Amino acid sequence: MKKIMVVEDENAIREFVVINLVRAGYSVAEAPNGRAALELYEKEDGGFDMALLDITMPEMDGLSLCKELRKRSGTIGIIMLTARTQEMDKVGGLMMGADDYVTKPFSPSELVARVDALYRRVTLANMRNENNFKETLTIGDFTLNLRNRSLFRNNQQIDLTQVEFQIVEYLFTNPGKVLGRSDILKHVWGSAYVGEEKIVDVNIRRLRMKIEKEPSNPQYIVTVWGMGYKWNMN
Repeated sequence: MKKIMVVEDENAIREFVVINLVRAGYSVAEAPNGRAALELYEKEDGGFDMALLDITMPEMDGLSLCKELRKRSGTIGIIMLTARTQEMDKVGGLMMGADDYVTKPFSPSELVARVDALYRRVTLANMRNENNFKETLTIGDFTLNLRNRSLFRNNQQIDLTQVEFQIVEYLFTNPGKVLGRSDILKHVWGSAYVGEEKIVDVNIRRLRMKIEKEPSNPQYIVTVWGMGYKWNMN
């Protein structure tokens, strides 16, 4: 069963989301704030495929909850729900480890489409984890373990989210090749994704913070202006 946790402090919105996800075939657990959501997550032994998190909530906001969930799992799919339109709110959620965001108000079809797209990515990632025939990819000091979905630099593990792993895998399988934002978006988020391309840039920024000695002057994931990104082989 597709299992998802919905965390929203406004009862009407939470009920609206839950009803539509249940209709779409999801098993839904709900919580009114971040603190209650963490307790629910622990009670269920982390047995959720995905989580929908409102940003503005009492006791623990969505950004803090996102950070805590990501500490516990690199594979759970996380979508942020927010009524805010400011750029930094969207970027903030992605930087904390979210996979996507949906801005209120949203239609039932948009919400279900985004959840379905993320669920497919989570499922495919888990299938590849179980069945991948090639164990590792190595470039220079970096080794990407495809079975364990982990990245190592000189035998030191670098924690990656599901999306970050998929981006690195795409870069590793195309070393030295420039990959456009739309190419990365299609490969990682799927051809049916209806969000914005800047989600790629935020995840690249987050990756650089994890692997580059100087994120503002990257050595490995470099920008090719007007074209996209590549894994530098030099």
